[in-house]
Amino acid sequence: MGENLKVAMYLRISSLTNADGDSLDRQTLAIATYANNNKMDIVAKKSDIGVKGSTNIFERDGFRKLFEYCLKEDIKIILCENASRFSRDQMQGEWGYRELKKHSIQIVPVDSPEYYTLENDDPMINLIRQVLGSIAEFEKNSLVLKLRGARNRIKEKNGKCEGRKSLQEIYGDTKWKRLLKLVQKYSNQGLSLAEVAVTLADQGWVQPNKLKPFHRMQIQRFKKLGDKL
Repeated sequence: MGENLKVAMYLRISSLTNADGDSLDRQTLAIATYANNNKMDIVAKKSDIGVKGSTNIFERDGFRKLFEYCLKEDIKIILCENASRFSRDQMQGEWGYRELKKHSIQIVPVDSPEYYTLENDDPMINLIRQVLGSIAEFEKNSLVLKLRGARNRIKEKNGKCEGRKSLQEIYGDTKWKRLLKLVQKYSNQGLSLAEVAVTLADQGWVQPNKLKPFHRMQIQRFKKLGDKL
């Protein structure tokens, strides 16, 4: 029998006057029931009391600590009672979902587990997703132009630009090791080198300068380096 999946639990109520009510108990029960039915073990729990649902997720003390714990312990799923507990503002909710996805963390409202992963019939949500997608593409293109401009200025000043940094230097040790662990994880799941590259790209792991998926030789090298960790 396989080991249960480790997950985290997030609770939120917007009013301090409701702190003594049954809201937290109701949220906890709904999340615990879902986790039990889906062979999940809840290993961390944080809550934000008196925090509005429109507040940026990283400006909430409880959620920020939970996020940091998930990064440290490699927890990939955060459960909440419903999408409004994560965020009552649709734009903030979609933005938050995308930011978590960059770190391979998925937010799962237990009343509708696929809320953030499936196409939605709500025209407003679809519009928000399109807008955020366009913004992300704009930021990528802007980054490319900024990097190109910076290199050109250095060349004009010094006659050359410094050598290209390694991924480990660019990412830093913590993020670099996380990448190697992800490559090992997906390789162990039977994915080909190309499939691993595509899966990583979907999560925001791409070549920093080209902003394209890693090629197969890179994935193979990452795998070999990961074996030595």
